Amino acid sequence: MHEITLCLNAVEIMQQVGRKNNARRITAVWMEIGPLSCVEPEAVQFCFALVCRETLAEGSILHLETPVATHWCDACQQMITLISPGVSLCPHCAGRQVRVIADSGMKIKRIEIE
Repeated sequence: MHEITLCLNAVEIMQQVGRKNNARRITAVWMEIGPLSCVEPEAVQFCFALVCRETLAEGSILHLETPVATHWCDACQQMITLISPGVSLCPHCAGRQVRVIADSGMKIKRIEIE
């Protein structure tokens, strides 16, 4: 379960930001989990609550965004969303030269402090 390590790293970054801005506490954080990250949102929620204990982020609210993977069609030169994950066919031109354009990481998008 690598989610615990990701959460530990995220909380460390959050605390650094909090200390740098003289925060009394961190009240909320917004994170994005890349569609190709192999990270389970439920596991992140669970691990986040654990690693926040006795830190500036204890009791903070975690907002997770999990965008869908977008794709690029080489044939019609457009960003597309596939109709079905198992079908690599452009919905605009029916081209099969489709590449996945997606993030495989986890990002902190915003931190709310007091």
